[in-house]
Amino acid sequence: MKFKHFSAVVLVVTIFISSCTPYKNVPYFQDLKKNKIYKEKIDNFSPLTIQAGDILDIHVTSLNHDADAPFNYNLQLLPPNVPANVDKADQNAVVGYPVDQQGNIHIHLVGAVKVAGSNTAQIAADLEEKLSEYLSKPTVQVRIQNFKVSVLGDVAHPGVYSSLSERFTVTDAIAYAGDLNTTGIRDSVMLIREIDGNREYVPLNLTSKKIFSSPYFYLKNNDVIYVQPNRDRVSQSDSGVIKISLIISALSVLALFLTRVN
Repeated sequence: MKFKHFSAVVLVVTIFISSCTPYKNVPYFQDLKKNKIYKEKIDNFSPLTIQAGDILDIHVTSLNHDADAPFNYNLQLLPPNVPANVDKADQNAVVGYPVDQQGNIHIHLVGAVKVAGSNTAQIAADLEEKLSEYLSKPTVQVRIQNFKVSVLGDVAHPGVYSSLSERFTVTDAIAYAGDLNTTGIRDSVMLIREIDGNREYVPLNLTSKKIFSSPYFYLKNNDVIYVQPNRDRVSQSDSGVIKISLIISALSVLALFLTRVN
């Protein structure tokens, strides 16, 4: 009888231990030596290129400030599918020049300007040249107004995250989402990217420092990051009820076993 109780204890404890994610699967950048300074050249960054559907914030200044105003007029746009509980002031936050399906924006007096395939610096230089016909020494600043990435799956805070910086990385997106849960699979995070009418599915390994030199480390507008949960996560509810019940069951059987032994 004692042996049966002991076997039950071992079985329950084994089930509980096996439901925990091994530590070796949790740390990031495992092949990075953490006891010394390590340097490497950054050669995988390239400026974002504009695509149809982007919204550009364009700010024009010149020696004649009164003449600048028509070029700084921005078409106000509401983001699609705005939740009902979002304040109207926030709904109107995305403003700018929309890039149409032909890759053009439309500027006062200038007309259609091809921007798809160019980065913001190239667009600014092109607009300065075109606007010099109407303004005295124009200076143009361009940025992507609606840059966003989505983070889904086994992270602390799944959601859509925006950025005003064009240097937005995989690690930035994960940090915005509150980091991966311990049950998230780190060596096969999926990046989904739409570019030039094509969709790419790219596996990323966060357990290796090679992620920093990946051509996909720097994110593009509308990228999606999906973190797959491991079997531990699937086997338990989000509230941890199953794990708690296992602990209670193990303690109950252990208490029963000790009582019988005594």
